[in-house]
Amino acid sequence: MNHVKEYRKQKGLSQMALAKEIGVARQTINLIENDKYNPSLDLCLHLAHMLDTDLNSLFWDSEDHGKE
Repeated sequence: MNHVKEYRKQKGLSQMALAKEIGVARQTINLIENDKYNPSLDLCLHLAHMLDTDLNSLFWDSEDHGKE
């Protein structure tokens, strides 16, 4: 499970706003958030940059970051 939705909400971004910022369709963001799409490394890096975090925290860190 990834933390894209948590970080996106913390930044106050809609799926559409995030998608526009990184150049993908809103549906792509939705699929990533629901673990139904495996994004490329390049897309992962763009997401992490836009959400002011790193890849480990966004995709692999299983710790609860205190974000609900």
